[in-house]
Amino acid sequence: MTHINILDPGASPLDYYGFELRRHREAAGLTQKQLGDIVNYTGSLVGQIETARKLPTPEFSERVDAALGTGGLLSRLVALVMRSQLPAWFQQVAELQARAAGIYAFETHMVPGLLQTRAYARAVLGALDRTDLDDRTVVRLDRQRIFEKEEPPVYWLVLSEAALHLEIDCPETMREQLGHLLSFENNPRINIQVLPFSAGAHAGLQGPFDVYRFASDPAIVYTEGYGSGHPTANPDTVKDCSLRYDHLQAAALSLKDSATLIRRVMEERYGEQGEADRNPVA
Repeated sequence: MTHINILDPGASPLDYYGFELRRHREAAGLTQKQLGDIVNYTGSLVGQIETARKLPTPEFSERVDAALGTGGLLSRLVALVMRSQLPAWFQQVAELQARAAGIYAFETHMVPGLLQTRAYARAVLGALDRTDLDDRTVVRLDRQRIFEKEEPPVYWLVLSEAALHLEIDCPETMREQLGHLLSFENNPRINIQVLPFSAGAHAGLQGPFDVYRFASDPAIVYTEGYGSGHPTANPDTVKDCSLRYDHLQAAALSLKDSATLIRRVMEERYGEQGEADRNPVA
C-alpha cells in the first residue's frame, strides 16, 4: 500500500495549502496524475506540493483553482505561503512593502529585489548558498506582485551606476536585467534614476536604505545588514533619510538620461560587441 503523508494543516501555511489541495483533489475524484494532466504539471509535482515538499506558484494555484472549482482558495492561500517562506527577519519588511503607498529606495551595488529578473535574482541568492535555490527565487519574485495590486505603490529607485557595471552571473543575465529596467520607462509608478560616477561624494555614502510612506501611518526607514533588517519609525531618522533621498534624487540623472545610460551600458558592456571585446580571438 502506498504511504500517504498525513499533514497537520495547522503546522504551517505550506502544510495548510497542501492539505486543502489534497482535499479538493480527492473530492473531485482525481488522482495526482490526472490533476497534473489537466493543469499541465506532473503528477509528481502535485504530490510534492500536497506533502509540503515543494512550494506552489501563483500560476499553479490559478490553474488548480480553475480545474477544481475552489473559488480561488489556493490563489488566496499562495500569498500567505510565500510570505511564510521569507526569512523571519524579512517578513515584517515584506509586509511594509505590501502596505506602502510609496517606496523610495537607494541601492549602491545591485538591482533591488522588487525589480530583479529571475536569472539575476537566482544568481544573487545563490552566490553563497544554493540550498533550495529555486524555491527561494520563486519567493523573492513573488514580492513583485505588489505592483499588480489595484492600487500599487509608487516606486522610486535611485541606483548607483556601479550596479550597472557589476556583472552578476553573465552578460546574458545582465542584458536581460538592464532591459527589464528599461521596460519601466513609460510607467509613471516605477521610476528609475541612475546616480552616475561623476556625482562624486553624495548623500548616500553610508549605504543603501529605503523609505516607506503610507496613506495614514508614519513613514518608516529600512536598512539592512547581513542576515538582519532594521526598520525604524524614529522621526529624526526618517527626517534625516528623507533629506538624504532628496539630495540623491537631485544628484542623479533625470529619468530620461538614466534610461539613456542604462541602454548604453547594456549595449556597450553586455551586448554582442561588448562580448567580442572581452573575448578576442588570438
